[in-house]
Amino acid sequence: MVLRVASHSRDLTDGHWALIGPFLPKLPRRKDGRGRPWQENRAVLNGILWILRTGAPWADLPDRYPSYQTCHRRFQQWVRSGVLKDILALVAEALHDEGYLDVQEAFIDGTFAPAKKGGNCVGKTKRGKGTKIMAIADRRGLPVAVHVESATPHEVTLVKATIAQRLVPKRPEHLIGDAAYESDKLDAELAQCGIELIAPHRHDRKRKTPQDGRPLRRYRRRWKVERLFAWLQNYRRVVVRYERHAENFLGMLHLACCLILLRCL
Repeated sequence: MVLRVASHSRDLTDGHWALIGPFLPKLPRRKDGRGRPWQENRAVLNGILWILRTGAPWADLPDRYPSYQTCHRRFQQWVRSGVLKDILALVAEALHDEGYLDVQEAFIDGTFAPAKKGGNCVGKTKRGKGTKIMAIADRRGLPVAVHVESATPHEVTLVKATIAQRLVPKRPEHLIGDAAYESDKLDAELAQCGIELIAPHRHDRKRKTPQDGRPLRRYRRRWKVERLFAWLQNYRRVVVRYERHAENFLGMLHLACCLILLRCL
């Protein structure tokens, strides 16, 4: 399907807007017709996406978009109401129903985002203060779950919380991670949910048990989740966290994941 490009080459296409536009809240109108009209949702969303792509301060938003105050205020409203997450879940479910998302085999990993302005969900590490971004990629490397937490906890303690944030109802059958996720306790807990955890032994593990090489073959494809993080880093606003509120930072991640999934439509 060929989609016609919108007025600016980096803005939403008409086809993509037709998919997600109806799910944004309708703009209120005064019965008497007085007052300044609200800026259209499409123009506001394009302004938010410009901030997402460039990582620039809100005040640097170009004049071709609505004012940065309008875009920032509308973004916070959509985050607090859960609209952005709902749209992402709807796109993911549509792709899953069409066979684009395959969670039979999924890959999990985390990355660090320095937090320049502090806020909640910020923790100390050797790399400084920041937030940990957890993500699960499907067999094709597309995002099926994203979660943010303080950078202090170990990634192995965030696995279940990340799975709970998945965008499709079906759980992964095989969850592949690096040696940091190798944990007998986590292995047993996920097995109760019908998830097989596949991770090589840590080099400092005291008691190493023989591992079947056949499941570990899936580990060779773990680069797909690393590629997902590379895709996310194309959106500069999620490389460094400038939002004081973690839910706003997560909202930017939801938008970035949504744009990645929209490429498949």
